[in-house]
Amino acid sequence: MIALSLAEIAEVVGGQTHDIPDPSVQVTAPVVRDSREVQPGSLFAAFVGERVDGHDFAAQVVEAGAVAVLASRPVGVPAIVVEDVQSALGALARHVVRRLGATLVALTGSAGKTSTKDLIAQVLQRKAPTVFTPGSLNNEIGLPLTALSATEETRFLVLEMGARGIGHIRYLTDLTPPKIGLVLNVGTAHIGEFGGREQIAQAKGELVESLPEDGAAILNADDPLVRAMASRTKAKVLFFGEADEADVRAENVRLTDTGQPAFRLHTPSGASDVTMRLYGEHHVSNALAAAAVAHELGMSAEEIATALSEAGSLSRWRMEVTERPDGVTIVNDAYNANPESMRAALRALAAMGRGRRTWAVLGKMAELGDEALAEHDAVGRLAVRLNVGKLVAVGGREASWLQLGAYNEGSWGEESVHVSDAQAAVDLLRSELRPGDVVLVKASRSVGLESVAQALLETGAEGEVAAR
Repeated sequence: MIALSLAEIAEVVGGQTHDIPDPSVQVTAPVVRDSREVQPGSLFAAFVGERVDGHDFAAQVVEAGAVAVLASRPVGVPAIVVEDVQSALGALARHVVRRLGATLVALTGSAGKTSTKDLIAQVLQRKAPTVFTPGSLNNEIGLPLTALSATEETRFLVLEMGARGIGHIRYLTDLTPPKIGLVLNVGTAHIGEFGGREQIAQAKGELVESLPEDGAAILNADDPLVRAMASRTKAKVLFFGEADEADVRAENVRLTDTGQPAFRLHTPSGASDVTMRLYGEHHVSNALAAAAVAHELGMSAEEIATALSEAGSLSRWRMEVTERPDGVTIVNDAYNANPESMRAALRALAAMGRGRRTWAVLGKMAELGDEALAEHDAVGRLAVRLNVGKLVAVGGREASWLQLGAYNEGSWGEESVHVSDAQAAVDLLRSELRPGDVVLVKASRSVGLESVAQALLETGAEGEVAAR
């Protein structure tokens, strides 16, 4: 964070200082909400959660080096007391961003946000110091914390923005006004909360509406609801995708023998070849989005292609590919799931598993509302159409819909099985896997299927695979 005195921070957030001997003492390290992340010079934001009250850690964080606590009540150690910690955090982020000399890049979409954000960050880091959202901390708390981690040296600030309703992205752009806004797609993630894709498009388009006239909107030309957002901004519009009007596009798209995408990148400044380290053809669209941002910020096609070819996965449990010593490949994509990302992951599994036996260990996709039955059934059917060796549907009602879709699509009834929980899935796979198999693990975050992937990796390390 840029250095600010406690007196300055108190004024910015409208707070009262308590137990602060010297208000001129500066906060020089990041603002954090997790007591384990405190560094000397930090400001600790004390949030009251369902199970934990951050105020209870006040003395501990000060002893660990925090300069003060941003709190909603006096805590007996140096503190800036405010009426609402979240609002104060947002006000501080807004103040810091205004003082930064950085270009703000914001992105949103129904699927692929985190992977694309990681690609953008890795490309822009080659040009200048870049700060970006860690993982998926893209809400009204995570976004300000990311912004507050920027320093005087930061030149690019890349912020992922999530939304669960109309007005959410508008709130985030008010805190951190972007110069460049990227919309990836409008899908069905959280459709149960929004009520329909048109409402999702309305919410995602708030990012485009926030852009200044001298800014740039980066839009997916292949998604009609995103393409239509061009009319909602006075900023420059740059399209990416496969459509004829796309300014940044890919030609000769193919997958390597290991399922990694390769293509020829075309930008208004030239063309260059890309072979990605990531897995799955869906990453081509993510790469084009990142390339469009980088082009707008002055990078050449050759620079962008080199950076995309060398970029890896920075966020855990997103198409993490690990080969066990026995030759079994585990694809851990268990961080989250929606219909679009589930289909993309299954296609990646099919590509990676050519000539090998494949397993899809899948759980429910949350927040689909009235579309839940149809979407789970469709994913189960797709697994069979892609010739996935066996679908293992894990969990309750939604998992049974996955399995039923596969059963009805299949020919013999042996293409799928429904198990009650993660441990049952692990037990099944431990008894059935053989060298050379490829296993995809994916579900919504609440299911916790990363435990299946971890258990299978530990099994491989112990050499307990069935040799058949």
